[in-house]
Amino acid sequence: MSILNGKSETRHQIFNDACLKIISSLKNEFDLTFLDPPFNQQKDYASWNDDLPEKDYWEMMREVCLRVLRLTADGGAIYFMQREKNAEHTLRVLRETGWTFQNLIVWKKMTSAVPSAMRFGKAFQIIGYATKGNRPRVFNRLRIEPSLLKHQKHERENGCFVTDVWDDIRELTSGYFAGDEAFKNTDNTRFHKQQSPIALLLRIILSSTRVGDSVLDPFAGTGTTAIVANQLNRNSVSIEINSANVSCIEKRLSEMREADSIRKFYKDYICTENLAQIWKADFAAAKPDDNYPMKTLFSL
Repeated sequence: MSILNGKSETRHQIFNDACLKIISSLKNEFDLTFLDPPFNQQKDYASWNDDLPEKDYWEMMREVCLRVLRLTADGGAIYFMQREKNAEHTLRVLRETGWTFQNLIVWKKMTSAVPSAMRFGKAFQIIGYATKGNRPRVFNRLRIEPSLLKHQKHERENGCFVTDVWDDIRELTSGYFAGDEAFKNTDNTRFHKQQSPIALLLRIILSSTRVGDSVLDPFAGTGTTAIVANQLNRNSVSIEINSANVSCIEKRLSEMREADSIRKFYKDYICTENLAQIWKADFAAAKPDDNYPMKTLFSL
């Protein structure tokens, strides 16, 4: 399925099939890939075997990374998300398939760490950021204004640059903190337990693309990548094997929910020097409020 954004020439393609099958047939050139596959944790997915032999699983990840590299523009980026215990495998696969390592991003969760009797509790996931070639084609240095720590006394005048530790983005938990963003079934249970938050994809797409660039998500899930790309006027290709998830992506793209809006995050990046150029969302219908100060609207 292909969806053309009526407000611009941005296009969003959605494929309902196996990841490797579709990637092999694509002719597109991509500037960014967000790779967030099932983690082989024996979860009960409707259309996916999440209990593969470890060797088979990582061989498949290797093949995905290799084929994505072939479709990536020179200097294009990949963000490969995995469990913390798979950091070694993730970096090895990226290296062996020709990607150039840039950062190992630590996405620190805001919920309590899972306790263990034999090791420290796990409180984060990792994201391997790599590029095709030694230098990124695009890297926008974002500035944020995190809360002051106890030992810090003075407010920053211009915020601070985003580092490789992301502790300010809340995951969509299964409980209270999932909020309105997490899709629910009719019985109020989670539609997709691993739904990626809007804030996470917003940071990735803002960091590594320009307006009009193309973004690939080979394991699209509920389509958060496409939802954010659409609002930022980037093109996207989503590949998802589960037909129910595909229907969810189509609905999210055609019926924008307030919970999916990126507007509320604009103020978080207000100290970024070139924010007006890289954000380029549709502000035509925006009303001045706390998220969009009047001076900001006039400057865009």
